[in-house]
Amino acid sequence: MDRGYFLTSLAAMVDAPVAAAATPAPSPQPVTTFDALKLPKAELHLHIEGTFEPELIFTIAARNGVRLNYPNVEALREAYNFADLQSFLNVYYDGMEALRVEQDYYDLTTAYLKRVRAQGVRHAEIFFDPQAHTKRGVEFAVVVEGISSALADGEKNFGITSRLIMCFLRDMTAESAMTTLVSSLPYKEKIIGVGLDSAEVGNPPSKFTAVFDRARAEGFLTVAHAGEEAGPDYVWEALNLLKVSRVDHGVRSLDDPKLVAHLVEQRVPLTVCPLSNVRLRVVPNLAAHPLKRMMDAGLMCTCNSDDPAYFGGYVGDNFVQTAAALSLTDQQLVMLARNSFEASFIDDALRRQYLADLDAVVVS
Repeated sequence: MDRGYFLTSLAAMVDAPVAAAATPAPSPQPVTTFDALKLPKAELHLHIEGTFEPELIFTIAARNGVRLNYPNVEALREAYNFADLQSFLNVYYDGMEALRVEQDYYDLTTAYLKRVRAQGVRHAEIFFDPQAHTKRGVEFAVVVEGISSALADGEKNFGITSRLIMCFLRDMTAESAMTTLVSSLPYKEKIIGVGLDSAEVGNPPSKFTAVFDRARAEGFLTVAHAGEEAGPDYVWEALNLLKVSRVDHGVRSLDDPKLVAHLVEQRVPLTVCPLSNVRLRVVPNLAAHPLKRMMDAGLMCTCNSDDPAYFGGYVGDNFVQTAAALSLTDQQLVMLARNSFEASFIDDALRRQYLADLDAVVVS
């Protein structure tokens, strides 16, 4: 590696931590696979239910006496050839049937933390979908207590800090979302924000304006999935109506130059999930993914895994495979890692600590 080139790039990023990605320098040296995997990073777009590996699904199902729709692990994995978002959601919700008691949610969350500590994750902001559980008769308290207990232990045992974000299922009613929001109020000290996920097309952000107004009034931060399968108009609604701090996915933002200019000017983070976009046919393959074009346009992008048990890789794997497919430079990879800390919902002191850790690894 050209140490002089890299230190110059690093100095520029320290002076402007979340500046738009610069035009790559001539003949850049790529970060090695090992470095991309280990680079300190935060994960900001991760559904804890989407980390439910088939082996653990069958273990917990057996423990709870739950009969699954698949005879074995291999048959379940074969179902992971998704045609679109909805075909994924069908399998995704089937797997959740195994989750019944607090220990199940604790084990699910702990398994995720164990995996990603080897992939450079220092901080994780985790989505969970309470409606997917409460509609099956699982109490809200069971879900949030199991997950939050594991996150607290994960900081002690693995050194990974975390925040918890409650998502509303957009293919359910706004009334159901409001009921869920009210149910969450006794647990506000455990939940930092609310989000919006599940089937996007036909369920615009505007459907949930009143719910998000109430959430903000209660002190929750807001994020939303937008611009994954639906177009830029959903991103505009998330920004203007839901007042989101971050846009989850947002890859369709490139379809609207005015939206791109607005996102760049306001420095709105986009939590991009490359392997997810490939597996759900948003893009035909990783080499066609728009992440590099988004960064070149000045958008503040982060790289995340979404539902890694179903999409073929955790966050470090997304870094490695995307870097190879798009020929990302040293500077671009480090910018993605820096952006992940800059866009996170942590305090300034912890952010400075993680950025210093990142700089130390880069220099060494």
